[in-house]
Amino acid sequence: MIDLQTFADLASVPLGAFADKPTSLTAGQTEASTVLWTSADGATMIGVWECTPGRFTADRTGGGEYCHILSGRATVTNADGSGSRDIGPGDLLVLPQGWTGQWEIHDHMRKLFVISAAPAT
Repeated sequence: MIDLQTFADLASVPLGAFADKPTSLTAGQTEASTVLWTSADGATMIGVWECTPGRFTADRTGGGEYCHILSGRATVTNADGSGSRDIGPGDLLVLPQGWTGQWEIHDHMRKLFVISAAPAT
């Protein structure tokens, strides 16, 4: 039997403790997250993440990410500078597998994330 799961009120889901953002380019930037669900094969993970204002690098070469922005504002830019997107509450950002770039968080951000890794070959 398949176990159906629901997660309500994502704006209030408790997160782990805030810690330094490892890829931050801004001193003192912190993040916190919690994983809500992981697929049986470990290839897909869904969770909630928050980050304080600042800039950081991001690498999605191991798996794509889908970000539904719950609160806050940011600008996301490709690593080669070829394009950027401003995102805010209600937006869905798709970072395809292979994407690398930078985030600049303007206002404390909370997002729902889905990370999906490519199947092993």
